Parts: sequence; structure tokens; C-alpha cells
Amino acid sequence: MLLGTQRINAQGHLEIGGCDTVALAREFGTPLYVMDEALLRANCRAYKRAFADRYPENDIIYAGKAFLCTAMCALLAEEEMCLDVASAGELHTALMAGFPPERIFMHGNNKSRAELEMALDARVHRIIVDNELELEMLIALAKERDRQVDVLFRITPGIDPHTHARIRTGQVDTKFGFEVPNGQAARVIERAIAHPNLNVRGIHFHVGSQLLDLEAHRQAIEIAVELLAQFREDIGYVAEELDIGGGLGIRYLSSHEPPSIASYADVVVGTLDRCLKEHNLPRPRLLQEPGRSIVGEAGTTLYTIGPVKEIPGVRTYVVVDGGLSDNPRPALYDAVYEVLVANKANQPADLTVTVAGKHCETDTLFQDVRVARPEPGDILAVQSTGAYNYAMASNYNRFTHPMVVLVHNGQADVIVERQTLEDLVRHDVMPARLARPK
Repeated sequence: MLLGTQRINAQGHLEIGGCDTVALAREFGTPLYVMDEALLRANCRAYKRAFADRYPENDIIYAGKAFLCTAMCALLAEEEMCLDVASAGELHTALMAGFPPERIFMHGNNKSRAELEMALDARVHRIIVDNELELEMLIALAKERDRQVDVLFRITPGIDPHTHARIRTGQVDTKFGFEVPNGQAARVIERAIAHPNLNVRGIHFHVGSQLLDLEAHRQAIEIAVELLAQFREDIGYVAEELDIGGGLGIRYLSSHEPPSIASYADVVVGTLDRCLKEHNLPRPRLLQEPGRSIVGEAGTTLYTIGPVKEIPGVRTYVVVDGGLSDNPRPALYDAVYEVLVANKANQPADLTVTVAGKHCETDTLFQDVRVARPEPGDILAVQSTGAYNYAMASNYNRFTHPMVVLVHNGQADVIVERQTLEDLVRHDVMPARLARPK
């Protein structure tokens, strides 16, 4: 499975963005995250084109939690995307990169007072309200500033999507948002509409992640439009905006067949227009928050292979120089990936192996994958690691975070430096009573 600008070059090596991955590993070291700039931009443009053609009143809001750094913010700004942030750290990153605050949407299910103040002071475009405690804090802060704040309300539509239990967020049993089935959403939003310091622009929902069919989105849009119709009937309120979240899946395996962005747009717009017509509602501005489907397939992780351990009649372990600290998703979500030996990309993948990390832990990364016969020193490439790998990386076992490079037209630029051993102890504090003489 070759994605984006990936190809096999004349040396039989995997190449991305015109850069030989074996040469990248040699120059920058491993583990190494490699991001395909052309594919990132192509995915942004595909979303914008698909919805501009079908529903011009729309905004495409990249979900920063999938992968964010200052260079990514700059790329998104060039592509005229909006940005969804869900913490002070993500907001700070965007602001330091010079991303326009009028295109930032502030999320989070437990926003602190400091985070709300930061968002208000930056004058972000929208704050998405998630709970009643947050609503009270926001009202108080808006009063202090004598300002009217533009908000959306996150609702829980009660949909159970077909995805892993830990990435379902639209069902009734979730920490996110205001519940629709029990009337909580309607009650709270009606109160907020009447408040002079709030400008309730509309509603937001997110049904889940890595969705490989569109039924959950179809159902959630139907429920959301019913709620909008209820608001108009009960209090005469007509929402200006409807944010349908993200969740479109990607190819982690060759067998995965996620909907295309164009077919996704067909279903979303077709369902929304049908429901609006049924309820005689005007078209709201359509907002959505793709993350994984923009950045996921654009990322590849490179490792150096260490020991190859064959247990006759059981399995062959291939141990790499990273592990769950740079890709926790297999441990968290039973995530699966395809891999190849980058310096043997033109050779048949005729050996079944299990790839393990080097942590002091079971640390199984990829079980029963087919590769060309591996040897110590080979470079292993893992496909589709652009989303939630760098973003969720840790310092477990005091491992350093890997470097990230952006490749395009034969040029590789470092966009996140590799952590150093000194970085690991930079914030450690030694009490005087424990300090040893040097």
C-alpha cells in the first residue's frame, strides 16, 4: 500500500516526497516521523473543493488534536483552513505560529477559567460550550469584559457508531456535551439564548472517530436538524451554524475502504438538505472538523530494526528502536498498521513477523505483519501514522520524543526537533536535602 507521494525508487527504497527514507533515517536518526506535505495540502483542498461545490456556506476546521506544531499551523493558514484547538497548549501553539484567531474554534470538555480567559483575550472565533459549569464561568467572564461571546453548544445525539469503544463520543454514555434524548440540551441552550452576554450561533456534535461508513453521520444530522426545528417551534430561535464534527476514517490497512471525501460530502449535504426541507428550515452555515482524514495517511514512522528473534514454531519478533512511547495506539485502541522494510521495498513481503518495541514492557506494536526478510540495521516504515502518534507520544522509560520532518519535492525540513537527554531532566527539581556533592 503506497500512499500520497510514496513510491519505490531505483534503489528499491521507499521514497516519500522525493526523499529516500533510508537517507532520511541516516541523516536525522530514528525513530523519525515523516510528513508528506503534498498529501496534507491535497487533503485540505479536497475537503474545501468537495463542500464548496455542494454547500458554499461552509468552513473546514482542522482538528488540531490529530497533529499540531507551529509549521502545521502555518501550512493550514496558507490553505485557508480554520483550526480547532482543545487546550491552552494547542491554542498557544496556534497563536505563536501567527494563525489568525478569527479562524480558531476553542473546544474542550473541562475548560479551566484560565483557558477560557486565554480564548477570550485572543478573541477566538467560537467557543464550543460543553457543560453547565463551563457555561457559568463563561457568562461571568463575558460580564467582566462587558462583551458578547459567540458560542456553539456541543450536544450528544445518542448515536452509537460502529467504531472502537474508546473513540465513540456521540452515544448517550459519554463525558462530552449536553444530552439530546433527555432534554438537557434543549433546556440549557434555551436559557443561553436569552442571556445578553452570549450569542448562540448554533450546535456542534461529534459521533466518533475512524468511521468507515457514513450511517452514523446520517443519523446524527437527522437528530440535529430535529433539534433545530424544536428550537424554532418552542422559542422562535433559528440556528445560524451546524458543526458536524469529524470522524471520517482512513486506510490503515489495504483492506480498509473509507468513503472518499467527495462521497462523504454527497451524504452529508444530501442528508442535511433533505432534513432542512422536511422541517422548512433555512440552510445554516455548515462546519466540520476533519483531523485524521487530513493528516493520517500523510505520516510515516521510520524505525531502525535491532534484534530479530525467531522462536521456532511460535513467531519471529522484530524489535525496533521505538515503541509505545511514539505510537501508543496499538495498546490503547488495538490499532492496526501496515509496515514494510524501507530499504527492501522492492522485495517480496514473504515473512510473517511481530514487531515489538524496546520498552521495558510487552510493547507489541504490530502483530503478524508480512515483511521482506528483516535484518538488524534495516529501516522499518510504518504507514498512516500522521494522526495521534506524535500527538500522543510520551517519555515512558525516559525515551525522548522523535523528530518530525516535512518532505516535499526532494526537500526535508525539520519541523519538530528531537528531544535531547538534557530535555528530559530540564524540569526535574532536586531538593537540597537529596543533592549529592558533585
